[in-house]
Amino acid sequence: MEQFERIRRDARDKEMSVRELARVYGVHRRTVRAALTDSTPPPRKVPERIAPAMGPWLEIVRAWLVADLEAPRKQRHTARRVWQRLVDEYGATVAESTVTHAVARIRRELIGTPVNVAVPQTHAPGAEAEVDFGEFQAVIGGSMVKLFMFVLRLSYSGRAVHVAYANQAQESFLDGHNVAFERLGGIPSKMIRYDNLTPAVIRVALGRERLENPRFIAMRSHYGFDSFFCIPGIEGAHEKGGVEGEVGRFRRRWLTPVPEFQTLAALNEFMAVCDEKDQHRVISARPVTVGTAATAEAPELLTLPSSIFEAGPTSSVKVNHKAEVCVRQCYYSVPVSYAGRRVSVRIGAALVEVFADGKRIAVHVRAVHKYAHVLDLDHYLEVLTRKPGAMAGATALVTARASGAFTPIHQKFWDKARHQLGDGAGTRALIGVLLLARTLPATAVIEAMETAIAAADYDPDRLAVAARANAAFAPIVTQLPEELTDRVVHLPERGAPSLAGYDQLLVGAR
Repeated sequence: MEQFERIRRDARDKEMSVRELARVYGVHRRTVRAALTDSTPPPRKVPERIAPAMGPWLEIVRAWLVADLEAPRKQRHTARRVWQRLVDEYGATVAESTVTHAVARIRRELIGTPVNVAVPQTHAPGAEAEVDFGEFQAVIGGSMVKLFMFVLRLSYSGRAVHVAYANQAQESFLDGHNVAFERLGGIPSKMIRYDNLTPAVIRVALGRERLENPRFIAMRSHYGFDSFFCIPGIEGAHEKGGVEGEVGRFRRRWLTPVPEFQTLAALNEFMAVCDEKDQHRVISARPVTVGTAATAEAPELLTLPSSIFEAGPTSSVKVNHKAEVCVRQCYYSVPVSYAGRRVSVRIGAALVEVFADGKRIAVHVRAVHKYAHVLDLDHYLEVLTRKPGAMAGATALVTARASGAFTPIHQKFWDKARHQLGDGAGTRALIGVLLLARTLPATAVIEAMETAIAAADYDPDRLAVAARANAAFAPIVTQLPEELTDRVVHLPERGAPSLAGYDQLLVGAR
């Protein structure tokens, strides 16, 4: 284009001849005449090249691929099979890569439309959402573990809720919905898209038909939304592409480098803060932030029911001789009086609750690590009274120290009591103090322990009297509702009462 411009300028300004222009610019005189005739160069002519290796076989390959359109999908020619047939049946001398390119070109001509073309979709506010699980690694309590991230993403605004669980079990799947709906403040009014997760689908039938899990049906009925199940496998991933991309984005943005937390609950608090920060981001090609779109979408969501759906299943478990119940390859303690009995265990995503005789007898934070022992020292106090020697090496004592329930004051009291009373009696004195925590505030008991240590008096009965006195005189602080704070009447301060007036009565009586 620039050369044509220079030729035309020299011919106009310098009045150069065609022959001279051809010599100066090193082109043929036909090119000079073309430039003088039209300022736009003519399109290049692409020569029709003959494919010497593949050319003789193109019509044969085309016939095979046309026949494949009527053949079963799993018994159609691949590019390799085409190449193998050409070599075996026709003795063709052609590279496999050449055949592969030819097959791809012919298939594009036959199909007419590329296979992997996504059709843009428009989602109404508050109508649809997508759900998926994603894996990630985290350091919990000093150990690297594999965790599973439940993600529910609103299709219109792109706002998403992320919750970490130790597994992909049904209680985690259902509890994820509870948490997500609570944070979003509503429920999608039309449908939620899923892949064929085991907690929701028992068996995939023909087409879109699914044999669904009864617990999933109950949860869906409780919240009043519809479900849509994608095509199984990688072919159906595009049907919920928003949440598929969200899993990876959140993992790269907030979980890199590998996060470290003491508990799974602390990790989930961090992820909830990250969700709030994500509301300030702008999704590509959208004019507003995620939070702005979510605010506009919120009125279109369905109202939450008055109660949440009970996600955890209940099962009957026998307590072993160590006063433990085994739940999903982890062990949880119960009071020793229930050893050998059957109890009911409600398995929640975050808590494990144990019931017997119509009451809850134990509740534990669900363990993250497999084969973990989650023990409560209080459950073993009665048996430790008879076996004080087992106290020092008790696993429940290690757990109590780690959680902070067994404080340095307890340890100091125990050491002093054993030094003065002996190992057995000193340990029993400590157990008597620990039993007080069942009925008295912890602060009152600790104050009594400090007094006992100062007085070198380790009798648990006298310490109990002091602890009850501390609890009786402890101030009671009542938090009033905000709407009643303006009704509080502050009385003027009065001095201490005096008995001077009674002296006058005594004088008059004489």
